[in-house]
Parts: sequence; C-alpha cells; structure tokens
Amino acid sequence: MTSQASGLSPSNGEARDTKILPVDPSQLGQLVINEETDSLLDDWDIDWAPDNPSITNLKLAAQQLRDTDIPVGFPTETVYGLGADATRSSAVRGIYTAKQRPSDNPLIVHIASLTQLRALLRPATRASNGTDPTSNGTTPTPNGTTNGADTDADPIPPIYHSLIRRFWPGPLTLILPLPSPSPLAPEVTASLATFGARMPRSLLALALIKLTDRPLAAPSANASTRPSPTAAEHVLHDLQGRIEIILDGGPCDVGVESTVVDGLVSPPVILRPGGVSAEELRECRGWEDVKVAYKDKAEEGRDGDGGPRAPGMKYRHYSPRARVVLFEAGTMPGQGEFSDAAARVGSERVGVIRTRVWPRACGLNLISVDGVSERDLEEADGMGLRSGKKLTNCSSTLSEHDKPMRRGLQNLLQAAAQHRIPTAQNVLLSLSPERGIIVSFSIWEVNLGPKTEDIARGLFAALRELDKKDVDIIFVEGIDDSEGDVAAAVMNRLRKAAEVKMQSGMKDIPY
Repeated sequence: MTSQASGLSPSNGEARDTKILPVDPSQLGQLVINEETDSLLDDWDIDWAPDNPSITNLKLAAQQLRDTDIPVGFPTETVYGLGADATRSSAVRGIYTAKQRPSDNPLIVHIASLTQLRALLRPATRASNGTDPTSNGTTPTPNGTTNGADTDADPIPPIYHSLIRRFWPGPLTLILPLPSPSPLAPEVTASLATFGARMPRSLLALALIKLTDRPLAAPSANASTRPSPTAAEHVLHDLQGRIEIILDGGPCDVGVESTVVDGLVSPPVILRPGGVSAEELRECRGWEDVKVAYKDKAEEGRDGDGGPRAPGMKYRHYSPRARVVLFEAGTMPGQGEFSDAAARVGSERVGVIRTRVWPRACGLNLISVDGVSERDLEEADGMGLRSGKKLTNCSSTLSEHDKPMRRGLQNLLQAAAQHRIPTAQNVLLSLSPERGIIVSFSIWEVNLGPKTEDIARGLFAALRELDKKDVDIIFVEGIDDSEGDVAAAVMNRLRKAAEVKMQSGMKDIPY
C-alpha cells in the first residue's frame, strides 16, 4: 500500500506529492557473484525475481535518481538516507535544498561494490557525451599497492583493506583521498581533499545503488538538525512536499549512523562513533593504535582549517522541537526538576526516555496511567515498543574466499531480526506541596530498556515519538559512554541534541 502526502517544493513552490513505496528485499531475487571477480565485495549482480510491486517501486526510485535532481529517501541498516547521484552537482544540490542543510558539510558516498569505489578513486575521464565512468572499475591487484601511473594498481589505500574485509558491507565510513579531477560532484566534499565512502549492509540500499548504476551521496533523510529517521514515517514527517519517493524497507537495524574513520593520518583516528567500536577496529591490522578524535577539537566540529572533517561534526544535530535535558549516567530528575519544568518552561507535559536505572515516572507519585491496566504496565515496563515489519533478505552462499567478510555479508543475507519502534506511554503524576505547589503532570514516557543495541536503535525514534505528543521538555536517562563505541555513539548524539546536560552534583537545571 502506498502512503502519500502533499506539500510544496522548497525550490520552486510547486505542489509535490510525496509517496511511501514499500519494498520487501526478500522479493527482489538472488545475489550473483560476477564471473570476472572472485568476491562478492568486488562486484556482484542480482538475478531478479519476476516483476512484483517491490521491484517496480525500486525501479521507479532508480529512474528518478538517474533522470532528475529530486533526491530519494531509502533505508540503510543505520538510518534512512536521502540519496542523489553523487556525480552530478545539480542532483547533490537537491539534497541540500530538501534538507535545508548548509552546503559546507560533506556528504557520505554510498557504493555497492569495490569496483564502483575504485572508479571513484581514479582521476575522472569523462566521455564527450558527459557520461560518468563510475560503474567501470578494474580487477584489484593481489598486493593492493597504488601507483598513479598504473591503472591496474588498486587505488584503495592498503590501511583500509583489513577493515573492508571485516566490516563491509556495514556501518563503517572510510575517509579516502579525492583524485584530481574527481568523478564526484564538488558539492559532495565541501571543498575537502578527501571524501567519505561506505558500503551499506542493507540489501535494499545495495540493490538501489546497483540499479541506479551511480554512487549515491546520502546524508540522513531528515530536515537539518532534526533527529535522524529510523522509519519511513519519520522521513515523511520531515520531508513531505520536498521529495517525491520514500522507499519503505521497515525500521532500521542499528539506529545510529556509521562510524567514520580516517586512516590517511598516523595514527589512524575515529572521527565519529557509530556502529563499529574502537575495540573492534583495534583487532584489525594497522589499526591497533587507532585514536579517538571526536573528543578533542573535532568534538567542536572543526579541524585545524576550520572545516568539518566528517559529516555530523560541525552543527547541532539530532534535536527534536522539545527542549532536551540529558541526565548523565548516575543522575535522575526528582520532584524539584519537574516543578521547575512547570514554573520555568510553563509546561505540564513532560517527556521521559528511560534506559537502565530510572523507574517509571522517575519514582515519583503516580495518579494513574491513562487507559492502561496494571498488568499491561508490568508487561510494558521492560520495553515500551511496538513491533515493526519483519523482513527477510535474498539468500546466497558464501565461498571460502568470502568467509573473512562473514560479519557484513551474513548480516546482509540472513533474515533480518524483528525490529521494534518506540511508543510513548501516558503517565499522570502528582507532586506533593513541598514547594507550595500542587501540580498534576502528564508524562509521556518511553522505556528503551537496558541493552545498548536497543537504546541505539530506538533513540531517534523515541525523540520523534515524544515530539508527536507535543511535550515541551524531555528528560533523558544517559548511559556510561565508556562501555564501548555504540554507547559512545548514543551519548555523542544525545549531547548534540541536549540543550542542558545534568551531571552528578548539579542541583538545579540551568534554564
């Protein structure tokens, strides 16, 4: 079933219909390794199933990406992306227009194979008719060395080979050298001498890139500074009227964006935390001494020249309309914080996102829970989530050569786990008159549960869910970011979303 909404195009004011087109990856066909290569990562194809609605919808999106400058919303394993042909300036500018995002922030390029990536790393040789060479790569050399004069040499820097074999397809973005001239549109790189690229683990995303036959520049498919979208309905909420097609492949698996690493410096560094941890990176050859760069100057969003080194580093991101107050691990709002919210913010509608420790309503006096029985409360307390769409992916068999890549490929090819989307629960709360005030609060509460993966997957959706409830302030229970890079990624996003950060020892919220 197709969902549709109308709106105005921000570029010309014309009415534009935005459609959600469902795509079930299990209905696409079978993956096939090309005869010229010996690895699924190098290049592959799809033995398409007979025409069905999923294939039809995918073809419509690919045609729009090739023939127009209107970007397309599509799911990856991390968040929903807003894709455009990375080789055409007019198409890439369509992304900035739709997101209302500054053009001085670089975009990540999504590729479907190493063959496609190698074409981007070699100097462009545009044909006289203006076509791009980005789908014509070469077979890699065994040692992976580079030589500017040798077109048969592998242009992928050797420092990345171990990461590619372990983590691709997957939530890892590599910072790569930009050739001159480059086949990429200059708007992709924001005047940097490098670009970020990754191979997504989502079969739907890979099939879309393959069918389009172009690398896709794709930031998250949200309006600039809004929480990243992890479901098609989030994209519709932010971008209806600005784009025409949103491919719906169900909720995202990881829920936070990809880890961004730079191996072109010594020692290599992590520029943005995400779905791959520092501990996992350090297990790979050449990455034993990888450093965390996003906690130094890069945390402020700038390198030594004043420009962002990777997406998500320069501007305030991930923010809902409501004011976010982040309580670092080990702290919790009490009666005073709720009273202050009423007195200073003028709100009796408060959002709460719980994770590991906080009890319901932060342990304060409950009047009732609207429309929910006590038994339902007991069952819901572990995870305030509703079931999402269960999808399966194409099947394939990994060869002996492919086994080192089992993490990315098997996660891509095996049936996807059932994902769940956070929903808010309404709790009525009465404060005692210690401060001379008696107030009844309506609290909309989301419990993401204690698991880091569930918190990461549900975080952005929880912020959006509470925005839909028209709360004016959101109290968020933070987690210990020293537990690993997924936890660090969660707290990195929350700190960017929060206007106020409460730490141990702070008694009052600094409104």
